[in-house]
Amino acid sequence: MVDKQPMKQLTIGELARITGVATSALRYWEELGLVPIPARVSGQRRYPASAVGLVGLILLLRDVGFTLRETKALVAPRSDDPSAWRELHQRKLAELDEHIAQAQTARTAIAHALACPHDDIHSCPNFAGVLGARLAGSPLHEAHPH
Repeated sequence: MVDKQPMKQLTIGELARITGVATSALRYWEELGLVPIPARVSGQRRYPASAVGLVGLILLLRDVGFTLRETKALVAPRSDDPSAWRELHQRKLAELDEHIAQAQTARTAIAHALACPHDDIHSCPNFAGVLGARLAGSPLHEAHPH
């Protein structure tokens, strides 16, 4: 016998509670096209149970650094080129590598400042050299090569 009961549909409040995402964010994501426009029952949004997984995917992509625009491209139907997501992931990985390198350089510069034996860092010749290099247009990783 086939089960004739309709699939469970979730109100926006239920979806928000299950996923931990504010209802305002869910409405915004709906406006952006990240979450499909749900059916309405008596004017109330009704999401399919599969929306939970979609919201989870959006959260995961946000957590690893994808923008909402990039996320939209990743969650959209992939009928044109099923491997297009790889290119976006490769670009994001390169972007993250660049951010990591910048953060490591900044961390090294701050650690050196803290280890500086001068009471006033402004009197440190190393600091003056880095400052001069930055003012001359060198990026931090060149100005502070240590």
